[in-house]
Amino acid sequence: MFGMVKKIKHEVYDKTIYMEVFGDNRVSYRVTAGRTFLNGYEVVTYGIEVEDTLMGEIESIADFSRDIEDAVDFTEMLISSKARPSQIYSKALNYLWISI
Repeated sequence: MFGMVKKIKHEVYDKTIYMEVFGDNRVSYRVTAGRTFLNGYEVVTYGIEVEDTLMGEIESIADFSRDIEDAVDFTEMLISSKARPSQIYSKALNYLWISI
């Protein structure tokens, strides 16, 4: 049986950089803090950005977690594995698989 699923897009606004690390592979890893509305309430959310300064490639997950420790831990995992921007989504799935 199939049915319609309505997905609500959550916009993250007032983003600021919480932490930035420039890796030895010339990739910049950032943890961002922002706000979004969830079920009518304003919540703080933390995102991840990875930027390759040589190629100019940027990938981000704007609302990775509402817990700062998870966002920083994931970013540390990205740094230690020297992840490129194109790998951020597969690494996020791996992180969620491990943390759940």
